[in-house]
Amino acid sequence: MRKLTVKGRYLAWDNGKPFFYLGDTAWEIFHRLNREEVEKYFECRSRQGFNAVQSVALAELCGVTVPNAYGKLPLHFTNELPDPAKPDIDGEYSYWDHVDFVIETAAKYKMFIVLLPTWGDKINKCWGQGPVIFNEDNAYTYGKWIAQRYADKENIIWMLGGDRQLEPRHRAIIDAMAKGIKEMDKNHLITFHPPGNSDSTKWVNDAEYIDFHTSQTGHTPEQSYESDKVMLEMSRASEKPYMNSEPRYEDNPACFNTKLGYCWDADDVRQNAYWDMLSGTCGHTYGNHCVWSMTKETDTYFPYTWEEVLERDGANQIGYLKKLRLSRDFFSLRNAPELIAENYEGMGHMNAAKGNDYGYIYSPLGVPFTVNLGVFENAGSIRASWFDPRTGKSKIFAILPAYGKTLLAPPTQGKGCDWVLILEAMI
Repeated sequence: MRKLTVKGRYLAWDNGKPFFYLGDTAWEIFHRLNREEVEKYFECRSRQGFNAVQSVALAELCGVTVPNAYGKLPLHFTNELPDPAKPDIDGEYSYWDHVDFVIETAAKYKMFIVLLPTWGDKINKCWGQGPVIFNEDNAYTYGKWIAQRYADKENIIWMLGGDRQLEPRHRAIIDAMAKGIKEMDKNHLITFHPPGNSDSTKWVNDAEYIDFHTSQTGHTPEQSYESDKVMLEMSRASEKPYMNSEPRYEDNPACFNTKLGYCWDADDVRQNAYWDMLSGTCGHTYGNHCVWSMTKETDTYFPYTWEEVLERDGANQIGYLKKLRLSRDFFSLRNAPELIAENYEGMGHMNAAKGNDYGYIYSPLGVPFTVNLGVFENAGSIRASWFDPRTGKSKIFAILPAYGKTLLAPPTQGKGCDWVLILEAMI
């Protein structure tokens, strides 16, 4: 079995080839889509460059009480509650037979399923549908069962948590589930999906079973305009790889409030993606509000069906992030604020990273800025190009001296006019 591993701050295949995690959130895919729809979803996301799909076995939206597309529930009931110790595997089209199909379809398209065994409201119903059905004993039993079922699948990453805080009793349940998974599955990485405006170093930083950390900078302004700062805070809290598993979703009503009259769009999606990538992340996650939910009946809060927004601008553009990241020496890249002589504040702030003989600076608003060119030691000159995150194309515009400072103006300015400056040291 080919295995995904941790290599320093990044992920790699066991042959050393780098892996940049580019995820989509399809939380409800097991619960709401039929097999024809599953095929359509993966064909599209594969074509767009995604290689990971975050999905929940026991889903958020009534996932243990409302049947899936084939009329099946995931668990038998005990004392009128779904019982995690009794998965319902009866019949050819059982709930878990359909989960198998989704995972196998993802593998066909060379994509990982980032598998949450359960959404967090089944452990801590501080809000949401619930019901709470887990304790330490059945979490361990369920963890062993689901891990044994999928241990031999090459395309699995485990993701615990599920958007809820962990008080000590909840942490004990997560630990028990992880113990069950680890006993049956030695092959796959494990991470954790935290609540909004938080990251996994706040909840499970001491957990040996965690292979890489994630944040949820979320859908409100508190962390959305400083997600790169959050990434760097994670890097200081742990030596493990880190990334954003839930930034602003395309088409998500800002602050979850339709009365504001603004939904996050492709420009907002790109800002978080490039800010975060240049902070040294091992990957990034995209999301669309009507895709994670697999919306079929629209309303003011979910205004589109999932099929209508599969080809949204942000979804089509996010693959260029992965291509850029893999285009040069992968493992040498590190955050490099010293490339920028003077930064801006808020939405206009830039971020920069440097690898062996190259550097990137991201300008989210296309505002002119000054570059420190002397950071490239032993370079004779610097080749400068503008990379367009909307098209994935780059164009050389200057050969610069490898010393001093210079003022550069991106080709266009304003929201939606973001650019990446590519600097290449010429020896």
